[in-house]
Amino acid sequence: MDSTDKYVEFLNKVRRTIYIDNLSPAVTETVVKAAFSQFGDVASVEFIPTFMQPEGVPRAALVEMANITLAQRIITDMNTLSFMIGGLPRPVRAKPAQVEMFDNRPRKPGREIQYSWRRKKDPDFEIAKKIQNVVKRHAAEASFLLEQQLKEEESLAERQAETLRVNCKKLEAMGRVSRDGKRLAERYGIRR
Repeated sequence: MDSTDKYVEFLNKVRRTIYIDNLSPAVTETVVKAAFSQFGDVASVEFIPTFMQPEGVPRAALVEMANITLAQRIITDMNTLSFMIGGLPRPVRAKPAQVEMFDNRPRKPGREIQYSWRRKKDPDFEIAKKIQNVVKRHAAEASFLLEQQLKEEESLAERQAETLRVNCKKLEAMGRVSRDGKRLAERYGIRR
């Protein structure tokens, strides 16, 4: 298979792939596959590393579906309706994947990459330093916000678990009352 065929095959993979973001840090590959398998066959799930965030905290993923029409339908449905993964109140957003989102993309046939280093005296060097400082400040702010968001989601998960436990106890108590009421009715010959 030559490089042109590989690139065409890669482009077909891109068309079958959905980019999803606004994921909870608690979401795993298994959870994403289970959520999207309700639409159809999921070929693969690949989390996109976020270099501006602490390691191990995926915020976006590429979900490859079995075919192109399925991927397009999912994108339309997800942009029309709220789709939540993991029971957390965070609607996941979906868009078509782009070639640049893949780390393992093949080189486009006939493309050459050109680069040059900048010297300190070059006016572009100062601009690059300013951009670098803005990126560092943004990374610190994003890290802080992510920590706050994680705390909120952990608190929400604990509250949801507690509510579920309380509701289960209420349901069990209602079942006991119902059974006891039937026994009393039988004992005293009361018909409903």
